[in-house]
Amino acid sequence: MKVNEIKPITMAEAKDILAKRAKIKELGYEQKLAMEHLKKFTKLKPDEAKKFLAELSAIVRMSDETAVQIANLLPKTVDELRLIFAREKFSLKEDEINRILELVKKYS
Repeated sequence: MKVNEIKPITMAEAKDILAKRAKIKELGYEQKLAMEHLKKFTKLKPDEAKKFLAELSAIVRMSDETAVQIANLLPKTVDELRLIFAREKFSLKEDEINRILELVKKYS
């Protein structure tokens, strides 16, 4: 198998990719485990995840990895959100935190 590109994707997108692949051929052991995990823990549908990421990027500029983590986890508290941003080289302003948490509430 050839890798065309590497980019972070949401759990919703990964679930969608595996579901499409399962229709074509049987999933391998690791893929089945991943699919079980995704079925349990995915909180958004693929189209919702894309909209969420678009709205999130309008609030504050961040790495794709961080944006995807927020979409996957949908943090409900300031502390949870700060943990996700701990790897970033900047800190969020109070209004940005509140806007992100409001966006999360909208999609939860």
